[in-house]
Amino acid sequence: MSYSWVGAPTPFNGTEFEGGDSKTENLNQWFQSGDQAYIIIASAMVFVMVPGLGFLYSGLARRKSALSMIWLCMASFSVITFQWYFWGYSLAFSKTATNGFIGDLTHFGLMKTLGAPSPASPLIPELLFSFYEMQFCAVTAAIVMGAAAERGRLVPAMVFIFCWATLVYCPLACWAWSTNGWGFTYGVLDYAGGGPVEIGSGLSALAYSMVLGKRQEKMMLNFRPHNVSLITLGTVFLWFGWLAFNGGSAFGANLRATMACWNSNLTAIFASISWVLLDFRLARKWSMVGWCSGAISGLVAATPASGFITPWGSVVLGIVTGIVCNFATKIKFWIRIDDAMDVFAEHGVAGMLGLLANAIFGADYIIGLDGVNTGAIPGGWVSHHWKQLYIQVAYICATTGYAFVVSAIIAYVINWIPGLHLRATEEAELLGMDDDQLGEFAYDYVEVRRDYLAWTPASRDPFKGDPQIAQGDRHGIQQHSEMLDGHPPHEEETNGNAGHEHTGVAGDRHAVQAEKQVPGAAQI
Repeated sequence: MSYSWVGAPTPFNGTEFEGGDSKTENLNQWFQSGDQAYIIIASAMVFVMVPGLGFLYSGLARRKSALSMIWLCMASFSVITFQWYFWGYSLAFSKTATNGFIGDLTHFGLMKTLGAPSPASPLIPELLFSFYEMQFCAVTAAIVMGAAAERGRLVPAMVFIFCWATLVYCPLACWAWSTNGWGFTYGVLDYAGGGPVEIGSGLSALAYSMVLGKRQEKMMLNFRPHNVSLITLGTVFLWFGWLAFNGGSAFGANLRATMACWNSNLTAIFASISWVLLDFRLARKWSMVGWCSGAISGLVAATPASGFITPWGSVVLGIVTGIVCNFATKIKFWIRIDDAMDVFAEHGVAGMLGLLANAIFGADYIIGLDGVNTGAIPGGWVSHHWKQLYIQVAYICATTGYAFVVSAIIAYVINWIPGLHLRATEEAELLGMDDDQLGEFAYDYVEVRRDYLAWTPASRDPFKGDPQIAQGDRHGIQQHSEMLDGHPPHEEETNGNAGHEHTGVAGDRHAVQAEKQVPGAAQI
């Protein structure tokens, strides 16, 4: 079976409102098996982005909070799967709601969600569409969880993410993609989620970070990502999933899906080059973290734009995104919000750039490559549709304001509920989220502590520090202090356990105890 000239392979004439009656008709007859197979595989690929974000955030964090970042991303997937099945899909994509803001509960618990054409495309059934879109919500939630890095409690974060998905993501998705959403009817061009996914996550993470407050200042001294290999692995997982995130948003195995993948790669590559060159001008060294940051920013910018703009427009978008998002990482210092994972700069700002690119580089012939929207959507300035710019600007302003304000309100309300305080204690932050919130560790050993009181940058002698601090107290592990003071090692050390090989929770607690005894000491 081949496609008709414009539209689906076979026009649907089944019982749409109920989703079809599989007892009396073959609900697969209206769709090509290749399109369905492609979106099923794309759904699985998009899921890989969730652990990819976990690895990315884990590598960017300190060692003592590395596993908690992976847990936050994976646990948020559990919460979103339930929320989307329970009422999330219905609130985002119900065809019977006409308010333009949020859906009703027609599809509560996936009721009436079977073989009718999806709200986004006649090429795939609604049951498959709902599963694919669930992965979008899950990825967005995992992006937001970067805001809880190194000082956020885990269970309150899960409560937040359920409420956030209901009150922030679902309305934003309804605006952009529902057939009755105000953004959709207004003519907004948002291919795969510049508003719901990127601005939604970037501004929500910024609001959550604001409510949490800054990490302790003394812990920020000499801060570096603890595992650049994990950052690179997470970026590769994200890139792999992003090809399905953007390519699958054509909702079929067609030329528009291929163009979206091409545009995604072009934007990401040129953004990574721009970012690395900007970092090189300062450090005179090449940065792997910079390459990953630029690539992710480019993929974010391609999310709303890859199915609308020309390839040469993607090159321009990539260069601009790498430069702008690199400088946007400084905004958190101006506004004094500790956005630990730069979610606002790399997702919020890049999402805005991608939406603006649609107004300039959007082309009707790119849109028509899916065989469904041929001649249906005018595009942007490339197609001489000049008013598309103010439509995109209005949409950006609406999604930005809504996501930030509502997310902040949700976070403040949850923070006031007894037992759901969002931030961990100061002691827990020094100990690390893995030890305080989890019963497991990313690494089953305790490194030698790099206490900033144990060395003086101005001196070559690491033992010349503050004379008011006892030499032994400058080390976080008790046995190191005793060895330094000339005390004999403990008996158990002579039996094979060297003083610098402590493992498990006990070693961490010794370090925190030492930090408590020494005013101003902190693990770096």
